[in-house]
Amino acid sequence: MTDTGGRRPGPRRALTEDTILEAALALLDIGGTDAASIRRIAAAVGVAPNAVYTYFPDKSAVVAALVERLLGEVDHGVLTDRRRPWPRRIEALALDLRSRLLAHPGAVPLLLSGPMDGPHALTLGERLLDALADGGLDQAAAARGSYAITTYVLGAIALEVADVPRPGPLAPEQERIAGRRAALAAIPAEAFPRTAAAADVRAASVGTGQYVWGLRRLLAGLTAADLD
Repeated sequence: MTDTGGRRPGPRRALTEDTILEAALALLDIGGTDAASIRRIAAAVGVAPNAVYTYFPDKSAVVAALVERLLGEVDHGVLTDRRRPWPRRIEALALDLRSRLLAHPGAVPLLLSGPMDGPHALTLGERLLDALADGGLDQAAAARGSYAITTYVLGAIALEVADVPRPGPLAPEQERIAGRRAALAAIPAEAFPRTAAAADVRAASVGTGQYVWGLRRLLAGLTAADLD
């Protein structure tokens, strides 16, 4: 008899890589980054852990595949739509990525946990370089600009997720802004007058408006006069 550790196994499904990744993502959505262990993934799909190892040698391989899956769901084609100005193409891609990642906040730290060097990640990077080349940036400036954009986008999303103390689905944006505003209101104005005065603006830093504001200024700066 198989020892299930006192727990009932989950419902058995046909085991595929997609099934494993769906289970991992569901666990991340509920419990955060520590929830998607190989043992828990196996229990969720109703198999022994060894069955998962048939597809993925370890958790890091699951993480890499999950990152690839998330990046593959983003509309890469928006970056090559030359009917739109190049900054608007990058903005549309960044908004799409933010929307998809905020729907799975537990997966966001995974994008920062290792190199993004899978086929979807490389394709996305190539299309981003194409868009920057359309903006007139030379090869070196486009490479630096691509890194700056990636750092801004992933960093902003990661900070937005980190602002919520508990794992699980994020509350609607306006609720999160209201919670941040309440926290800032508790800061003593006599000790931190500038922070207190800017409370409403700083509260909205976890919102779409701030995300777009920063991205547009970053993109505008890429084509400004070289300051070196």
